[in-house]
Amino acid sequence: MFDKLDALSARYAEIERQLSDADVISNQEKFRALNKEYSQLAPIIKKYQEYKRAKDDLAQSRDLLANERDPELKALAQEEFNDLIARVPKLEEELKVLLLPKDEADSRNAIVEIRAGTGGDEASLFVLDLFRMYQRYAERNGWKCSVLDYTDAGGMGGYKEIIFELSGEGVYGAMKYESGVHRVQRVPETETQGRIHTSAASVAVLPEAEEVDIEIRREDLQIDTYRSGGKGGQNVNKVETAVRITHLPTGVVVACQEERSQLQNRERAMKMLRAKLYDAKREQLEKERADLRRSMVSTGDRSAKIRTYNFPQSRITDHRINFTTHNLAQVLDGDLSELTEALKLYDQTERLKAQAEQVSSS
Repeated sequence: MFDKLDALSARYAEIERQLSDADVISNQEKFRALNKEYSQLAPIIKKYQEYKRAKDDLAQSRDLLANERDPELKALAQEEFNDLIARVPKLEEELKVLLLPKDEADSRNAIVEIRAGTGGDEASLFVLDLFRMYQRYAERNGWKCSVLDYTDAGGMGGYKEIIFELSGEGVYGAMKYESGVHRVQRVPETETQGRIHTSAASVAVLPEAEEVDIEIRREDLQIDTYRSGGKGGQNVNKVETAVRITHLPTGVVVACQEERSQLQNRERAMKMLRAKLYDAKREQLEKERADLRRSMVSTGDRSAKIRTYNFPQSRITDHRINFTTHNLAQVLDGDLSELTEALKLYDQTERLKAQAEQVSSS
């Protein structure tokens, strides 16, 4: 581990030197790439420097304890030694986490699809609840939320499905844990006997793909236009502004009706299509390579039940990590930080275990 950290430190110093070079500064593409790598290395190098300072302080504290005669100074040295002997292993563990392989998609924007499952009208209302929860979560993080497509449920309201884009810093890395089936237990407004009903909705979180990630040939697309069925301006419902794109080789279908022009809807639909194809490509790569990923927290089966929202007891349980909290109202208001941090910690712990097992068996 420390050989790798020394190599990264040398690379960090080299990038720092290059970033002040006039030739590099004039080459904007190279400058941006180096700046991005520099930003990614910075937390690791800072933590490594902190670790080395703590190790040096520990050695000095140990020498002082062995040689100091003054009782008061020795007591102070003992106190410092006790702090450092506990701190150094913690810093080492933090370094191990920072050195875990990064998912390059974590820094990307995300496209989120929520669909009603079992439960009829209640499931559609739950889709609306989840959408509002993510909308408020986005606001808390300073992200932008843009609806791409939706299907109204009618009746009591809600959505049969809704698809939206979240854009900002580190969106996919935070949102990827939300993929799966979400279950709600509550008394519907139409229930006269006070019985608790169980409904479900599925959430899929896809990393946004760049054009360079996925090659899409024009001849592989079937593009249809139609009139939007949503609430819009005069132009939206009278002209065929909505766009549906079918990727013929895979059968993947995407649609967008939220923008006022056909061109804008087409651009957004293509963004959704690239995300779906990129996600399928990533899933295939994950299956093909035996990496350190034992935990299914991040990229788990989207048909698996991951979380239950129990209204009578104001309880939320994440079944993947057996984590329960009783702050249902806050979570539905977009405060997902406690859940997200617990999931990240679990994921990191499992990956560290897998890494240690791999090292010990090699």
